[in-house]
Amino acid sequence: MHNLQKKKASVLALCGKGGVGKTSLSATIVKILSSDSNNKVLAIDADPAVGLASALGVYITKTVDDIRNELIQRVESGKTTDKAQMLSMLDYEMFSALEEKKNIAFLAIGRPELEGCYCQVNHILKDLIASVANNFDFVVIDGEAGIEQINRRVMAKVSHLILVSDASAKGINVAKTIKEVSDNAIDYKKAGLILNRLRSKMEYEKLVIPAELDCLGWVPEDETIRSYDIAGKSILEIDDSPAMLAVKNCLSEIGLLVTSGQKNSRKPAVALTG
Repeated sequence: MHNLQKKKASVLALCGKGGVGKTSLSATIVKILSSDSNNKVLAIDADPAVGLASALGVYITKTVDDIRNELIQRVESGKTTDKAQMLSMLDYEMFSALEEKKNIAFLAIGRPELEGCYCQVNHILKDLIASVANNFDFVVIDGEAGIEQINRRVMAKVSHLILVSDASAKGINVAKTIKEVSDNAIDYKKAGLILNRLRSKMEYEKLVIPAELDCLGWVPEDETIRSYDIAGKSILEIDDSPAMLAVKNCLSEIGLLVTSGQKNSRKPAVALTG
């Protein structure tokens, strides 16, 4: 039995080196947090590849950057001059870009096609995303390799920074660097490292983890999630799996989930024995 701790607009940002499984992990977290139908979850795909949409079985018709590019073109052509009209249009476009599935909503950031600095436009859109996020209990952001573009183009405030790495020294070092940058770049409350796609407890015990990275636990290589990923099936359809159990424990460690029988344990979350 799992009871979610309701926290209005708890914002989770997942960051790490490319290829460590951030997208599958993000989708798994969305699945877990949305398992309570009383929770409203917003999934934000901040990776231009829009892999989270596929992992959640969502079809994207419009991204935030589509809205951004349309606005810039309108401003440059002189079609939009009234600020109130522009804000009203952006508000409508932002909500129309949301794809909804039961108690989950999805928003893709996309890739900017127009070059140049449009700081005012980015600032307005970031404020609108934050406004949308306030309608949800949890926001899960699947980010690119670093934290910079989340801060610049998505949200300035993140309550929970989830650093993701595989068993490689390079992945762990990238996570350490992201943590150092994040300490000055964003306003977050808690941060923790999840080691993803490990093969055994023995592999975990051999890893050298920097002291400044609070390890929430490790997630095993999971054949169910792997097969769903290969087939392009939604992770939302998975009832349970070893990886899902481990992720639940990790969320408990960072204070987002309370699992029965677990009382503030700071030991790494493990889903496999031996």
